[in-house]
Parts: sequence; structure tokens; C-alpha cells
Amino acid sequence: MLFDTHVHLNADQFMEDRDEVIERAKEAGVTHMVVVGFDRKTIPLAIEIAEQYDFIYAAIGWHPVDAVDMKEEDLGWIEELSAHPKVVAIGEMGLDYHWDKSPKDVQKQVFREQIALAKKVNMPIIIHNREATEDIVQILKEENAQEIGGIMHCYNDVVEYARECLDMNFYISLGGPVTFKNATDPKVVAQEVPLDRLLIETDCPFLAPHPNRGKRNEPAYVKLVAEKIAELKEISLEEVAQHTTENAKRLFKIG
Repeated sequence: MLFDTHVHLNADQFMEDRDEVIERAKEAGVTHMVVVGFDRKTIPLAIEIAEQYDFIYAAIGWHPVDAVDMKEEDLGWIEELSAHPKVVAIGEMGLDYHWDKSPKDVQKQVFREQIALAKKVNMPIIIHNREATEDIVQILKEENAQEIGGIMHCYNDVVEYARECLDMNFYISLGGPVTFKNATDPKVVAQEVPLDRLLIETDCPFLAPHPNRGKRNEPAYVKLVAEKIAELKEISLEEVAQHTTENAKRLFKIG
């Protein structure tokens, strides 16, 4: 039983064959998924997909790249939708310093507003981080995000920052990069982070794991991530699957 904690089945890349993709995931042993919506287009679709499948859930938030587009009513809309029984987290949210569409100060403000919202509705948060780890950790501390905790999604930084996030009640989620031959940090993190604080994900359609790197990613490939973690930790795939699934269910309050 594998729990893919971060999928974008609401992306255009899955419009033609979403049902078949979901079927392949089930065949690969994926028993749960969370579809992440992060703007006006993808949030309703995330909930719609979650409504169609009993083993699929939704997370809703506002992506930092598009922070400049978020209006006050969007925050109220997310709060309203967070009451939906299939919504299990707020996000993805955070900071992205790779793209320059949204100014850093706007990103930070929208990030803080979403943390406050998550605390208000008592839901964990999903953190998107690109080239902004130091600022993210600082904001999480300043906003007392440990009260709700959440996920450092597709974690791809040094183990020292991972430890700081663990201290703040966050889980570390690993995706395709842990399987990349040239990626050192995720492998060290996989070895160092305790099994009861690890999650797995695909972030599909992005970041497909080896040997599918460069192709469209899909939830079935989360098994490749779990297998790599098992190899790095020198334990069985079953152990990784069991612990990461239990962790996700606990965090998302499922079952």
C-alpha cells in the first residue's frame, strides 16, 4: 500500500487519459493520493477528482509563483472550500525564487496569510520551496507553523534544514530526485530522516523518477521512489510503504 501525497492529476497533461493513469496507479499498489490544487483553475478540479474516487483526497492553496494574482476573495474562497470532507490540507504554498513572476515580498505575504488560514481551519500545510529554504524556515518559525505542521514537499536541500523542519512538526516528503544519480542531498535525507517522519510523492506530471526521468510522471511511479528509499535505508519496500502510508494518514487525519 503506497500513499502518493502530492499529485497533479488536475494538470492538462492528464486530461486525455486520467482514468487510465489512476488505474495504473492502483495496479502498482497505490492505495491513496492527494491531488493538489494551487490556483483558480486547478482547485475546483482537485476537489472534483477527489469526489469521484474514494481513495483520492484534495489539498488546496495558492502557488507562490502566482502570488501576485491572488486576491483577498481567493483566500476566503479557499477557507470556504477547506470545509469540504475530501480536503485534507492547505497548500501548496511557500516561496519560489527561481521564477520572477511574483515579487518576493508579495510571495512572503501570501505565504503568511495561508499559514494563518491553515491555523484557523486547523489543517496541515504543504510547502513548496524553490531556492528559498532559509526564508521559508524563518517564516515557518515566525508564524508558529509547528501548531499545525505539514509537509516539506519534494524536499531537495541539505539534511541540516530537514532537521529544523522536523523540529517544527513537519514531515519530509521525497519524490523523483531521490532516484537521480547526481542528486546527493535527497539520498542523505532519506538515510537520516526517521522512518516515522518520511512521506513519498511523485509531484506528477513533473520530476519522473529514474529510469523515466524526462518523461511524464504519474502516480504509479511512486513505487520507484519507495524502492530507492528502501535501498538507501537498507530495509524492505513493505516497511517503507507501511510507515509512509501510516504517516500520511496520521497527518491528513484519514481513517
